[in-house]
Amino acid sequence: SGIAGTAVAQAEVDVRMKDADLGRVAQGTLAARAILDDRLKRRRITKYEYARLVALLSGSDTYAGFGRAELTIEAVFEDLAVKQEVLREVEQVLPQDGVFASNTSTIPITRIAEAAHDPERVIGMHFFSPVAKMPLLEVIPGARTSPQTISTAVAFGRRLGKTVIVVQDSPGFWVNRILAPYANEVGHVLAEGASIEEIDSMAVRFGFPVGPVTLLDEVGLDVAIKVAGVMQDAYGDHIKPAAGPGIAALVKAGRLGRKSGGGFYIYTGGKKRGVDESVYGLLGIHPNGGPRPAEILQRLLLGMVNEAARALGEGVVRNARDGDIGAIFGFGFPPFRGGPLRYADDLGAERVVTDLERLAERHGARFAPCEVMQEHARQGTKFYS
Repeated sequence: SGIAGTAVAQAEVDVRMKDADLGRVAQGTLAARAILDDRLKRRRITKYEYARLVALLSGSDTYAGFGRAELTIEAVFEDLAVKQEVLREVEQVLPQDGVFASNTSTIPITRIAEAAHDPERVIGMHFFSPVAKMPLLEVIPGARTSPQTISTAVAFGRRLGKTVIVVQDSPGFWVNRILAPYANEVGHVLAEGASIEEIDSMAVRFGFPVGPVTLLDEVGLDVAIKVAGVMQDAYGDHIKPAAGPGIAALVKAGRLGRKSGGGFYIYTGGKKRGVDESVYGLLGIHPNGGPRPAEILQRLLLGMVNEAARALGEGVVRNARDGDIGAIFGFGFPPFRGGPLRYADDLGAERVVTDLERLAERHGARFAPCEVMQEHARQGTKFYS
């Protein structure tokens, strides 16, 4: 619904929504219209423009009308079998030149496209929530995606007003790949006795709009578990979870983050009210000082920097600039610090490698400096030459 509302509001195109039943279609339509309602309330559009844009939005519990769709974007649950089933259904009704895009955050597009009759027109378009406000779009070509399909996805993303980066088809793509060690380290420092407030405050002081614990609540702890499972399966040698029940214990207790009214923090009326102290009991931990604040921040950041360097070396993004733009617009890496790769340049590769080696000695192989980082240290080079 966020994608649909943004498409109508920004791109001013006809949007046809499809869901399992008419009740869900109605909910989606209302959510999409809420974006237009907000624009009208803020006087971004006139009531006549509002009426014209609302008329572009329609929905059904069937695929009626999809035969004219130039681009179809699915946003179903993060499950490979479900996404492939939707792809098979949509392909039966799409026009010959229609593009099928998956709004997946972790599942490789090539795997989804295995179910396609025509994999050349299957692509990934990873939007970030809330879609109307988050400026980044990751476009992910599969192994057989055609150049024309890539052009269609990039052009539509730009028409939506998004900053578009084209990324390699690999688990987590770019943003979730480099976020994984950052979010994963939260569990380790909590287990060592750090408090939730201290972890978040150090990240905010560095320049992030919110800390990593708040970010987990915003994303949804159930979604975070799903993403973490994919990332640990793919990169388990350097994304190792902390011992203990972890956030699965919170999900089991019905604490999904902001959307359920409680995660690590308590939310009332949609606003964060403070840490829920009962979380520590569910996690089987107790804040007792933990690592020094400066070490907490260093561990959060250097894991991310190391993963960004590794992923860049693998060609997940075309260059350091695309990678840093993705971090700034995708999850709020402080813009004045330039992104994780620019930040590594500012510190100097030799210092980053030395600090990572020291952390690896104390905390394990997840901090072992990647080959790309070591090569920059040996050569005295930077990501931005």
